[in-house]
Amino acid sequence: MLDDLDEGFAELYAAYRNLVFSTALRLSGRWACAEDLTAEAFLRAYRALAGYDRDRIAALQPRAWLMTVLMNLWRNWARTKARKPPPDLRDEPVDAVDPGQDVEAAAVRRETGDELAELLRQLPEEQRAAVVLRHVVDLPISEIATVLKIPQGTVKSHVSRGLRRLRALGGAR
Repeated sequence: MLDDLDEGFAELYAAYRNLVFSTALRLSGRWACAEDLTAEAFLRAYRALAGYDRDRIAALQPRAWLMTVLMNLWRNWARTKARKPPPDLRDEPVDAVDPGQDVEAAAVRRETGDELAELLRQLPEEQRAAVVLRHVVDLPISEIATVLKIPQGTVKSHVSRGLRRLRALGGAR
């Protein structure tokens, strides 16, 4: 990425697009929102990289940096969503299924994913973010602390409380 921004960014995108999308999907709970958040995260990342000097690019931790960009976008999206009245669900497009998938496997995955998304939506924002970054993205506690801009002990607390609440919510079903 240091010599050719476009080529380096294409490699960055290829390496992290699934991770960014998966995280966005777990945070937002909607396929279409996750696609929008992912696209916007990479767009902002590209614009930022274009303004960075060589040393700053070399020092980047790409996974943590991309998660920081995504988390900032998600927080803004959640704030905006909270201010608007909920849309009529009949107007919402149905999330698409990959046509190459086995239908039965896709249905099982979809059902499990929908259940997890619903449980995650019930967590407070800070717990949801910490749980997703730790157990979906598999970031270490130190990187989560950097992404969320909170102390490591607070991250551990959010993850622990979030998992405890998920277990309680899952058992209540």
